[in-house]
Amino acid sequence: MSISSSLNAGVMGLNVNSTRLATISDNIANSATYGYKRSLVDFSSMVLQQRTSAYAAGGVRVDTFKDIAATGSLISTGNATDIAVSGRGLFPVTDNGGLALGPSERNLMLAPTGSFYADQNGNLRTQSGLFLLGWPADSAGEIGNVSRNSGVSLQPVNIATSQYIATPTSRIDLGINIPADATRSTSTAQTYTLPVEYFDNLGRAHVLTFEFNPVIPASGASNEWNVQIFDGAGNPSTSIGDLQIDFLDTSAAGGRIGSAAASNGASYDPATGIVSINLVHGPVEVFIGRPSDSSGITQLAAPFAPTAVTKDGAPIGDLQAVEIDEKGYLQAIYDTGFRRTLYQIPVGDVPNMNGLRALDAQAFSVSASSGNLYLWDAGTGPVGTISGFALMESTTDIAAELTDLIETQRAYSSNAKIVQTVDEMLQETTNLKR
Repeated sequence: MSISSSLNAGVMGLNVNSTRLATISDNIANSATYGYKRSLVDFSSMVLQQRTSAYAAGGVRVDTFKDIAATGSLISTGNATDIAVSGRGLFPVTDNGGLALGPSERNLMLAPTGSFYADQNGNLRTQSGLFLLGWPADSAGEIGNVSRNSGVSLQPVNIATSQYIATPTSRIDLGINIPADATRSTSTAQTYTLPVEYFDNLGRAHVLTFEFNPVIPASGASNEWNVQIFDGAGNPSTSIGDLQIDFLDTSAAGGRIGSAAASNGASYDPATGIVSINLVHGPVEVFIGRPSDSSGITQLAAPFAPTAVTKDGAPIGDLQAVEIDEKGYLQAIYDTGFRRTLYQIPVGDVPNMNGLRALDAQAFSVSASSGNLYLWDAGTGPVGTISGFALMESTTDIAAELTDLIETQRAYSSNAKIVQTVDEMLQETTNLKR
């Protein structure tokens, strides 16, 4: 029994060291593979029921796994869509078959890094056939409510539909000063004109004109102004909204809006300081300021000065590049300088990273051993940020693998020697004469 158990133990030793040699070979072969996670082996002894008068060798068994929780070093590249997770976590991808399937049927995979490019249909993919997935953003760049426990809210990242874009103006902020002395009884009536360029739904530029007319009293100063708004896209001689603004002259709030009223198609909300008007292309919000607030329109003893007039929207832009920031927001950059958020790339995490099932092309999928998937915003919770212009190097350490290779060769030779010795002992036994 002891001799045969020794033979079995030696054979098992040969098998487990062959397995270890296979993992070392795989690691060395992928030492330059971006995103590769090192394969490891775990030896454990096997013990047979022992008797005090005899010993039977139980042998050894091996378990293999990928050290997916380990992260490789990041290297900089010149491609904006080379992305990698800096820290814990993996981002979602799918294969070619997943493009034609619904979100619930798609093969959801996870990857630590990837060099993506736009294919003929505008989908971001790697050379190995992995397609990037993300949560699509609306026209305002908002993601909204999404499922974080599955991939049902994820869509293949496609930039073809964003080649050209027109972004209409929806808000204008008026940061201006109008002269306080213009409302004195000794002043001459004068109209102060403020033209503001805006963009319609087709990206065409138009001018919205604000005309400020002081109310001149018989004596003293009124601190009151009448404002008319004209839309150059419609009838430029017809007002689309009128405002009456009274300013304070107290020590605590001098020059700030005291009250405002809107008419002729416009409305004013004192809680937000916004005047709502309707232009030819649709509604637009104009911020003039809240009562007693220092922002917006002021009336001080200074010249008429549009110091901070801003607006959103942009003319027709040609897509120049796409970039991804550390929060996972993939943005399109246009030749007009306008930036638009197209997708948010989440970072997935599971309780047991090493329990994920390894797939081709440095991808992984959820398994019973890994636990349930949760999709985090990059840089929140336990997951790391997403780095653009970067790829993750292999976690293989060549020096460590070569050291393990020597140890494995010695262990294999030693187990082979056991088999040889047992064979010689059995041969001696069979040569015994009765």
